[in-house]
Amino acid sequence: MLTLALTACGGGGSAAKSAGPAADASSPAAPAAPSAPSAGNTAGAGKGAGATPGPGAAKGPTGQTAGTAPVCTTKDLAISAAHQGGPPHTHIVLTAKNTSGRSCTLKGYPEVQFLESHRENVPPVAKSKPAAPVVLTAGAPAYALVKLSDGKAEEDVEPVRAFSVTLQGGGMAVVKAPGAEGIAVDPAKWATGYWTHELRGGADEF
Repeated sequence: MLTLALTACGGGGSAAKSAGPAADASSPAAPAAPSAPSAGNTAGAGKGAGATPGPGAAKGPTGQTAGTAPVCTTKDLAISAAHQGGPPHTHIVLTAKNTSGRSCTLKGYPEVQFLESHRENVPPVAKSKPAAPVVLTAGAPAYALVKLSDGKAEEDVEPVRAFSVTLQGGGMAVVKAPGAEGIAVDPAKWATGYWTHELRGGADEF
């Protein structure tokens, strides 16, 4: 597995949360009995102050399910990272926006590697796994919360300016860490959530 982790001379810089509305597509169930269109939002990874990832209920088009939509690859997505909360900055939000122009299925969780000295993937949090597969329509985003540290002064943290994100079944991308000085990570505390259409309080709090 390819990894890239660049260290810098500082801890996490100040930044803002990731945000944006998410879009969705729908079609009538049948000419004889048309159904009401479903609602949803779409968003990329914004960095406006005080912003949070917007709610999204993006689903595949009628008849398009996780079994028929191809698996999302890094060629299909634009992946970015933004601080969530802070300071101290203890979490980032990964945003994967579907730029392919077609629906695809985003599998599992992001396989994150922050440091060359710790080549194992950041472990996933089971309770954040969504009940249904994440099918992204064209232009729709998915989110994953990643814990960096506990934010305590005595923690043994290491600075990171860029890191790798591997998609399950879909290749690897190098993602720039948010903030001018990057982020500070603690290998004893880090964890990642599963990809979801929106961050859900409780299930995505860790």
